[in-house]
Amino acid sequence: MSNIIQQETLRRVAEVFDKHVPFHNLLGMDIKRYDVDGVEVVVRMKPELIGNIHQQILHGGVTATVLDVVGGLTAFSGLVASRDDWSLEELEKRIQTLGTIDLRVDYLRPGRGEIFTGTGTVIRAGNRVSVSRMELHNEKGDHIAFGTGTYMVG
Repeated sequence: MSNIIQQETLRRVAEVFDKHVPFHNLLGMDIKRYDVDGVEVVVRMKPELIGNIHQQILHGGVTATVLDVVGGLTAFSGLVASRDDWSLEELEKRIQTLGTIDLRVDYLRPGRGEIFTGTGTVIRAGNRVSVSRMELHNEKGDHIAFGTGTYMVG
């Protein structure tokens, strides 16, 4: 697969995740970077995302959701990078089956901050199942949570 097809595929996937998934829009998710080298998803704190009104911290469900989205995107980029002979049509079919099989989240500290950034790396890129490791940091670089996710990719 040419680099151009890889880039175009990931651009299309990012657009769907970034602009056309209502729940992602509700949370205010913004994909800042998405390529075969990684993903960066940002969420800005807003009152609707607070889970503990006394401490004004990010809801744990928002943390888990960001990590899950990052994990799925990361797993799919690993699939795209795994072969040189994917066609755009094959990858468009594959993205329709992308789904979470298992997600583990470890909450390391309270979600304090204004900007939260999720990043991910591929642990295993399989033909049907892939595994990702994800991290969530605030704008100060504090490590808020990390996760491991297993994803159906085909």
